[in-house]
Amino acid sequence: MSVYEIVFSPTGGTKKTADLITADFGEEIKNIDLMDRNDDYSRYVFKEGDICYVAVPSFGGRVPSTASDRIKKMTGGGAYAVPIVAYGNRAYDDTLLELKDVLEQTGFKCIAAAAAVAEHSIVRRFGAGRPDSDDRQQLEAFSQRIKEKLDTGYNKEFNVPGNRPYREYNGVPMKPKADCDLCIGCGTCADKCPVGAIDIHNPSETNDSVCISCMACISVCPNGARALDRNIIEAFAAKKGKAFEQRKANELYL
Repeated sequence: MSVYEIVFSPTGGTKKTADLITADFGEEIKNIDLMDRNDDYSRYVFKEGDICYVAVPSFGGRVPSTASDRIKKMTGGGAYAVPIVAYGNRAYDDTLLELKDVLEQTGFKCIAAAAAVAEHSIVRRFGAGRPDSDDRQQLEAFSQRIKEKLDTGYNKEFNVPGNRPYREYNGVPMKPKADCDLCIGCGTCADKCPVGAIDIHNPSETNDSVCISCMACISVCPNGARALDRNIIEAFAAKKGKAFEQRKANELYL
């Protein structure tokens, strides 16, 4: 049996969540980064007995199309899968159902699933500090329950929330911009952009028609040169804030 952690995590919150759920496997885990636009995902061929923890953020209640397209190039081969969705304390809508569907259509057998709260990628005060100590305790316990299920070979069918057809999502108009006075031209943002929206030779520019607003470039910039317009962020927070106020619980399925 091989254990894989397959993650699309632009700002790190999804990766933190996945790491807690895979905690019991420690150094056994092999990592596959769905953020890497240069990888050939068709080379990943799994087999029965393998277990793949597949984690993505919720983008407007959907799986980021970049992530789902890359997963679909893989061969599940009857391997077990645990779909994991990280969301910014509003709702994950159809994301978990869509991810489970994508995995099963690709040949995986889903044995558990999780939707967990992580810090919002645009308005960082929404879900700030999550996953926190309470989340850690809950997700690590869930990790143990998954392992027990694998050890017993018990594979009860389970359902997750969501609707088909999935909700429509056409992206968000918020695109990170670079402050030319702060940009040092290192190209880190261009290297880490999952869709190649930033020119390595002119990293202060963003191709808005390609950008998926994942905020990875903001997260990795060593000089804080990339950001969203503060007025746009505050307008978004004022409009949507009530939906984020109450602490949301993690939802776990076995």
